Amino acid sequence: MASLTQLFTSRDRIFYELFAQISETAVETAELLVELLHTFPERRDELMPEIVACESRGDEILHEIRARLNQTFVTPIDREDILELGSAFDDVIDFAEEAADYLGLYGIEAPMEEAENLATILLQATRQLALAVPCVRDFSDASEFTHEVHRLENEGDRTIRRAIAELFRHGVDPMVVIRWKDVYERLEQGIDACEHAADVIDEIIVKNA
Repeated sequence: MASLTQLFTSRDRIFYELFAQISETAVETAELLVELLHTFPERRDELMPEIVACESRGDEILHEIRARLNQTFVTPIDREDILELGSAFDDVIDFAEEAADYLGLYGIEAPMEEAENLATILLQATRQLALAVPCVRDFSDASEFTHEVHRLENEGDRTIRRAIAELFRHGVDPMVVIRWKDVYERLEQGIDACEHAADVIDEIIVKNA
């Protein structure tokens, strides 16, 4: 029979493993989105199902986090922090999937350069978060990674302002402006969700260090 120490250690570990899984899924989703935009529309039918599968996997991991919380009396960190971090990663994945879906939904024929730039910023931010997640296990300093996420979020803000200004500057058809604005905003929301995840990681470490 497992000792109480082994039991609690096992239960503690599962949340960190789930954080790692959902952060890796966020990276994979962003990688696929960058590839989709780079090759759009040629590889849309190939890549879109993979992005949707990532979104479903993110939902499943978040569901598992919630289920484990309901089953676990003592958690390694505050319950609300566990749920908030999992939800933040799920938001990243959801917004990336929505941006990809809008390309087909709106019948967009070719991507714009700024959309690729925003998707690349999103990918870079998810990679930094994946590096920060192990710091949650031992409450070690994650500032190198979280500060980079904040820098990337600021870069994303500047990029989307330029992107929307370009749409209006060149007298693009109003319907095209609306469609691309929606795509840009989903990408921006994905980057913002990365920043929120970085904030949660910092807060967890500060509270428990």
